[in-house]
Amino acid sequence: MPRFRSNPPKSLLIFLTFGLLVAFTSASSHISHTGGGRRDGDASGSVAWETRRSLADGTAQNSSLLLAEDRTRRKDPLDSFKKYNGGWNITNKHYWASVSFTAAPFFVVAAVWFVIFGLSLFIICLRYCCCPREPYGYSRTCYALSLILLILFTLAAIVGCIVLYTGQEKFHTSTSKTLHYVMSQADTTVESLRNLSGYLGAAKRIGVDSVFLPSDVQSKIDNIITKIDSASSTLDDKSEKNSKRIQHALDSVRLALIILAAFMLLLAFLGFLFSVLGMQALVYSLVIVGWVLVAGTFILCGVFLVLHNVVADSCVSMDEWVQNPTSHTALDDILPCVDNATAQETATRTKDVTRQLITVVNRVINNVSNVNYPPSAGPLYFNQSGPLLPLLCNPFNSDLSDRPCAPGEVELENATQIWKRYVCEVSATGICTTVGRLTPIFYSQMEAARNVSYGLYRYGPFLVDLQNCKFVRDAFTDIHQHNCPGLRKHSGWIYIGLVMVSAAVMLSLVFWVIYARERRHRVYTKKFAPARTTEEFEDKGA
Repeated sequence: MPRFRSNPPKSLLIFLTFGLLVAFTSASSHISHTGGGRRDGDASGSVAWETRRSLADGTAQNSSLLLAEDRTRRKDPLDSFKKYNGGWNITNKHYWASVSFTAAPFFVVAAVWFVIFGLSLFIICLRYCCCPREPYGYSRTCYALSLILLILFTLAAIVGCIVLYTGQEKFHTSTSKTLHYVMSQADTTVESLRNLSGYLGAAKRIGVDSVFLPSDVQSKIDNIITKIDSASSTLDDKSEKNSKRIQHALDSVRLALIILAAFMLLLAFLGFLFSVLGMQALVYSLVIVGWVLVAGTFILCGVFLVLHNVVADSCVSMDEWVQNPTSHTALDDILPCVDNATAQETATRTKDVTRQLITVVNRVINNVSNVNYPPSAGPLYFNQSGPLLPLLCNPFNSDLSDRPCAPGEVELENATQIWKRYVCEVSATGICTTVGRLTPIFYSQMEAARNVSYGLYRYGPFLVDLQNCKFVRDAFTDIHQHNCPGLRKHSGWIYIGLVMVSAAVMLSLVFWVIYARERRHRVYTKKFAPARTTEEFEDKGA
C-alpha cells in the first residue's frame, strides 16, 4: 500500500539558525515533561534542561557525548589558560572564553596599534607645533621606495575590500538559505500538524448511516486536538518572530560590512590621492580617521574569527550528533527531540481513530448494505441488491499493530473508486431503482469516512519521525551537507578580507605619513637647494 511521507520536519544561531531550530522543536514538544537539572563535568556549574530528548526506545542506554571535543580543545583564560575539555556547548561560558581567546592576537594588535600610532601622531603634532623647522634631507631612494610601497599597500587594500565584499555577499546568501530551509521545515510541520488536527476533528463528526465514533474516542480526540493545536500555534508564532529577528540581524551585518568595505576602499583611495598630490592637511585628517577605523577593523577581524570557529564547531557537532543520536549532548539544551510520551500518544490516537472509523464503515457494510432487507425493515431497507459490497481494509489490529489486508477487502487508496460501482439510482423516496448496494447519500458518507481515515493513516510516517527523532537527524544532516560548507567557507572569506583590509590600510597610513614627509622634503630641496648653493658660492668668492 502506498504510504505518504511528509518531509521530515525540523524546524542561527546554526549559530543564528539555531534560534529557529529552538522555536521549532520547543513548539513541537510544547507539552513535553520538564526534566531536572544536571551538572556538567566542566567548571560551568549547573545547567538546567527545560526539556530532555526522549528516545524512541526507552530501554536504550543513554550516554554523554562531548561534541567536537578535539576541535574545541583550546586555552581557557577563565581557567588559568588550561585546555578547555568541555566540547561544543554554547551555554557554557568556558566554551565562549576558549573560542574567543583564539581572536586574542587581533585584539592585542588593535590595542597596540591604537596606543603606539596614537602616541606617534601626538609626538608628530607636538614637534610641528612646538619645534617647527625647515624640512631638509631628501633621498631619491627613500622617496621612490615609499611611493612604490604606498601603491602596493593601496592595491592590497583594494583587493581586501573586494574579498570582504564578495565574502559578505556569499555569507549572506548561505545564511539566508539556511534560514529559508529552517523556515520551510517549520512551515511544513505547522501545516502537517494542522492538517492532522483537521482530520481528527473531521473524524469526530463523521457518521455513516447515523453511526458515529464511540463517545470515549471522541473525548480522547478532543484532548489530542488541543495539544496539537497548541503545539502548531506556538511553533508558527515563534518561527515567524525568530525568522524576522534573524533576517534583520543578517541584513544589518550585511549592510555594516558593505559600508565598511566601501569606506575602507574610499579611505585607501583618497589617502593615496591626497598623498600623491601633496595635500598634507587632508592626509593627516584621513590618518586620524584611519587610525581609529583600523583599530575597529582589527577588532572585527577577531569577532569574525570567533564566528568562523563557532560555525565550524557547530557543523562538526551536528555531524557527530547525527552519528550518535541516543547520547546526551549539549545540543539537548538547544534542540531537544519531541517528547516521546506526546509523540506516542498522538501516534496511538491517530491509529485508533483510523481503526475505529474503518470499523464503523465495515459495520454499516455488513449490517446494512450487504443485507437484503425486506420493505418491512423500515430505514434499513432501500432495495439493496446485486453483488456484495467489499469491506474496507483495516490497516490495524485491535492492539494497533499492523494488519495485512484480507482477500476481497479494498485498500484505503482506491476504495472510493471501487465502491462507486455499487451505487444505485434512487427514487424521490431514496429507494434504489437499479441494482446496487449503496445510495448516493450512503456513498458520500462512506467516502468522507474513507478520506478522513486515509488522511490520518498517511500521517503515520510523519508521526514516527516525530517519535524517533528522525526529523532532527534529517535536519542536521541537510544543514551539515548543504549549508555548512558555504557557511564555513564564506565566514572565512569575511575574516580573510577583514585581515587584508586592516593590514593594508594600517601600512598605508604609515606610508601616507612617510611619503608625505618625503614629498615635502623633495619639494623643499628642489626649490631652495639651488639658491643655497649660489649663496654659498658667492660667500666663498667674497
